Amino acid sequence: MHARIYQPARNAMQSGTAGSKNWVLEYVPDSPRKLDPLMGWTGSGDMMAQVRISFDSQEAAVDYAKANRIPFTVVMPNRRSHIKRPRGYGENFAYERREAWTH
Repeated sequence: MHARIYQPARNAMQSGTAGSKNWVLEYVPDSPRKLDPLMGWTGSGDMMAQVRISFDSQEAAVDYAKANRIPFTVVMPNRRSHIKRPRGYGENFAYERREAWTH
C-alpha cells in the first residue's frame, strides 16, 4: 500500500494555526468506495484507509515510513501569503486623511 505524508490545512472555522503544525501519514485507498444500494451508505473493503498516524515533524513521518518499508509520497504544504496593508485599519480614523470618510 502506498502512503501519503502531508501537513493538514487548518479548519475553515479556525482563525489560528493550532493543530496544523503536525504531519500526517495516511494510506491512499486501493479501491474506490462502494455505495450500499439498500441504505445508501458508502463503504469500503480497504481497512488501511482508516489508519491515520500523526507526527511532530516531516522527518519523523519519513523515518517511520522507511523503517516499516512503506512506499510514500511527501506532499509539501502551500504557504499562504500575508496581506500587507501600509497602515491597516487605523488609517480609517487618521487625522491627516485627505478625503472624506464614507461607508
